Amino acid sequence: MKIVKLIVNISIFSGLVVMASCKKDFLDEELKTARNPEFFKTDEGIIQLVSGTYYQVFDLPFATEWPFCTQNYGVDEFMTGGDVSNGVWNNYDGGFRSTVVINNANTQLPNQQWDNLYIGIGDANLIIANATASASTSDAIKKVALGEGYFLRAYCYLRLVSQYGGVPLKTEPSTTETGFQREFTRATPEEVCKQIVDDLKQAYNLLPNTNAPAKITKDAAAHYLARTYLFRASEINDSWNASTKAADLAAIVPLCDEVISHHPLTTNFADLWKYTGPDGANEKLPELILSAQFTADVSTSGSNQQHLYWASRYDDILQMQRDVTGDRPFSRLQTTYYMYRVYDLVNDSRFWKSFRTKGRVNKAAGNYYVNGDLGILYVINQPGDTRFTRVVVNDSVTYSKTGKTIPNVYVAFPAGRTTNGALDKDPRFPSLSKHMDGSRIGFNEVRGLRDLTLARSAETYLMAAEAKIRLAKAGTGSYTDALPYINAVRTRAQFVSGEDRAAYYDGGGALAASTSGQNPNINSFIAENSYYESNNIPVTTAASASLAITDINSLPASDEYVISTLKVAGTYDRMLALILNERSRELAGEYKRWEDLSRTKTLVDRVKAFNPKAADNVRDFHLLRPIPQTHLDGIQINGRALTADEKQAQQNPGY
Repeated sequence: MKIVKLIVNISIFSGLVVMASCKKDFLDEELKTARNPEFFKTDEGIIQLVSGTYYQVFDLPFATEWPFCTQNYGVDEFMTGGDVSNGVWNNYDGGFRSTVVINNANTQLPNQQWDNLYIGIGDANLIIANATASASTSDAIKKVALGEGYFLRAYCYLRLVSQYGGVPLKTEPSTTETGFQREFTRATPEEVCKQIVDDLKQAYNLLPNTNAPAKITKDAAAHYLARTYLFRASEINDSWNASTKAADLAAIVPLCDEVISHHPLTTNFADLWKYTGPDGANEKLPELILSAQFTADVSTSGSNQQHLYWASRYDDILQMQRDVTGDRPFSRLQTTYYMYRVYDLVNDSRFWKSFRTKGRVNKAAGNYYVNGDLGILYVINQPGDTRFTRVVVNDSVTYSKTGKTIPNVYVAFPAGRTTNGALDKDPRFPSLSKHMDGSRIGFNEVRGLRDLTLARSAETYLMAAEAKIRLAKAGTGSYTDALPYINAVRTRAQFVSGEDRAAYYDGGGALAASTSGQNPNINSFIAENSYYESNNIPVTTAASASLAITDINSLPASDEYVISTLKVAGTYDRMLALILNERSRELAGEYKRWEDLSRTKTLVDRVKAFNPKAADNVRDFHLLRPIPQTHLDGIQINGRALTADEKQAQQNPGY
């Protein structure tokens, strides 16, 4: 079920402005077709308002760049790539303040996230007020719409408190009778979290458990309630959460178990990303709890543009040109070496099913190469590998299937190198492929059609595991209690017996769903990864070695590498590092990372260790975002604008 793309908030808020500022006798005509606030008090209007708020809160952000700026820049997993339009968000330099230094027209401003979330809250407040006041006896209004309103408000406030700490709380809609509120002060994080918990409990009690992931369900409310408890119990809130921590941690695992029972893990991790076209099988897998829905109708106002930002440039190198299957590479996010080191690259399939490491020649020039030959190879090898002499190896590495050399080869650890960073000096990197979209209508088309996953049960497993780790620290249970939840996700990641370890698919291969008319002969997509070339092991279809962790004192080598780099000691800190590493392996690029590192207060250490473009600038105060200057300039106190000191008092420290 696709969400109707109604941008109702614009008409609501602009309508209120007009009615509040125009005299009644200024214009006598009555426009019959326009929506006004009274319409949204009707049952039909409430349902349309819900649809529009889904769009505002879930869909609209992904037509912009601020989701990755606020969630995936300035972390350990990714950094700025070949395009630094929004480098200020990654680098934490002097230009990152309540207003940012604008690089170009693509630079995202601090108020864009803030404004989107508060518009969503305004819409949700209208839904809650109007559904509560409705005399309808229909469950579609009194339960479903009301539950959706509570969930949407909680979702927005959870994002706000996770990014900014305490923020203004507004739980009543603005009306022409009350006028526009301009006096706001920040509630405490404790007060905001209490509101989120209350709203999600209401949503949980009201919502049905059908039509996931397109609709908000009881399971979605349970998942986000568990996430809220986990946030409230995290280190960033330790100055005030003592009275709620024990109860929060005790509540997380039962909620997670309930969600897990209804959303089994997909058998093959690759199927989550095997996008073949709008409404395809991978958009309806039982593992999915909630998704931002997009449609194949490109005439609608909404589109998913995230496919643009994760791809490395391929269209400016030898034998290659831009095509639909290779996507339009804005090259905003570059994979860091942390991502090459945190996986067991021999036994963990998730790296090879999350990153594109090969591309076909699609612009053959001359008599040697033909379209379809291997044109790009990323070798993600191990430190100390001496097989390759340089980081960029052109026309000297041979492709086993054709006997031809490969025109473009990029090596993570060349010439026996044991230190990270060789690829960082060349703007080439394996592309995260979770968002690639080969169903678009043209090779320069920015409008994407695939849904975007907001919540899935693999994360639910890892939230339960983290709760068990925190409970053990508090003296309830053992650290090993987390292992069944961690191992469920890790076991799914193993290569199974008979599996072709070099097999690969991503959404770039969805050309059959495209109306572009592209000649298949110029496709750069190839259904292979560089598993064997990178690991230098014989071809096999045997099951991989077990990824299950059995001894918390001797963690997998990849985790011990991260732990030693971070100089982490003590069982709790080691286990917290393990769960953050596992979240990387499972959830990379799914718009969660910055908030994970912020709430656990591990952001600074991890950025210093693994993000070379941000390491010199990141400071403790970067655990929170700056309150946007537009907000501080727009609010009042006692009917007047704030002074500079009063604005600073409402700003987060350090900005």
